[in-house]
Amino acid sequence: MGEDPVLPHDRGHLLWTKEDGASRMLLSSIDRWVSAIVGDDGIDMPLSGNGEEVSATIYARQSGLVVGCAAVDYMLQIWAPSVRITWFAGDGKRVTKDDEIASLSGDGESLLAIERPVLNLLGQLSGIATITKSWSAIAPRQIACTRKTIWGQLDKWAVHMGGGLTHRLSKPDATMIKENDLAALHPELSTNAERLAVWLQQVDKSTTGAFLEVEVRTEKEALVAAMVWSSRMNQDGLKRLVVMLDNFTPEQCKSVADQLKDQDIRQHVVLEASGGIVLDELEDWRECGLDVLSTSAINRGVNPLDLSMLFNNL
Repeated sequence: MGEDPVLPHDRGHLLWTKEDGASRMLLSSIDRWVSAIVGDDGIDMPLSGNGEEVSATIYARQSGLVVGCAAVDYMLQIWAPSVRITWFAGDGKRVTKDDEIASLSGDGESLLAIERPVLNLLGQLSGIATITKSWSAIAPRQIACTRKTIWGQLDKWAVHMGGGLTHRLSKPDATMIKENDLAALHPELSTNAERLAVWLQQVDKSTTGAFLEVEVRTEKEALVAAMVWSSRMNQDGLKRLVVMLDNFTPEQCKSVADQLKDQDIRQHVVLEASGGIVLDELEDWRECGLDVLSTSAINRGVNPLDLSMLFNNL
C-alpha cells in the first residue's frame, strides 16, 4: 500500500456525503435513470390515481446494505406525488432478513403502478452496495469499480456506500491512457514502452483532470512509466501517476512493487491491478503490494438484494 491516505480513485464524496446526502451530480444522474426506469414500465406522466388509500411495507428478504432511498424519494416525488414514504432503514444502513425497510401510503392505483420500479431501483443498488461491502471488508480502501457499469453514476454511488472506490466518475473526469491510445498517439514508435516514455515526458498536467493513469501490460512498461514520471515529479512537483497493471498475476504485481521500492520510486506512483480479480483469491491480491484493485465484479452481474412490498391488511 502507498503512504498517501487519499487515493485519487476515491471520488465518492462528489456524489454523496453523510452531511449533505446526494450532490447535484448524483441528483442529475438519478433524474436521468429514474425517467428511463419508469418510462420503460409504461409510466409516461405523473401518476394521479384517485383510488382508495392503502398502505404497504417494504421488507428485506435477506441481509444486506440498503442503498437507493434518495433515488426512490425522487421517483415518488416526481412520478407518484400522492404516495408518501417513511424509511426505517435509510441509505447506508444494514438490514437483516425480515426487517422493515420502509412504509408507504397513498392511493392504491398509484402504489400498485410504482411498486415494481421502486423495488427494481432499490434492490439493484442495494445489491451492489452489499457485494461491495463483502469485498471491501477483506481489502479495505483498495476495491474500486470501473467504467463498466449498468447504471453509470448510480452504480458508483452504490459502490461508494458499500465502502468501495468509485474510480473515474466519467471518461473526462480523469485521463486514462490505454494501449490503443498510445498506438494512435505515437504510431511512429515501435513499442508501447517507447510510446509511454515519450507521452509521459510531454503530457501537460493541466489537461489530465483529477488524475492521470496509464495502462501497462508488461513489467518493463510499468518500470519505464514509473521512472519517467518520477523524474518529472522531482522537477515539476506533479501528483502521483496511477500505473494500472492489466491482467498481471499477484506474483507479477509484487515483483513490480518490489522493483519500484528498490529504485526508491514506489512513492511516486499509485499501483492498480485490474483483470482476473475474483473474491475467492482476494487475500492474495490484497497482500501483493498494490494500492488499488479495480473490478467490474462488484457492480455488473450482481444479484439485487431480495426485497418485497406487501400491502397491509390484505
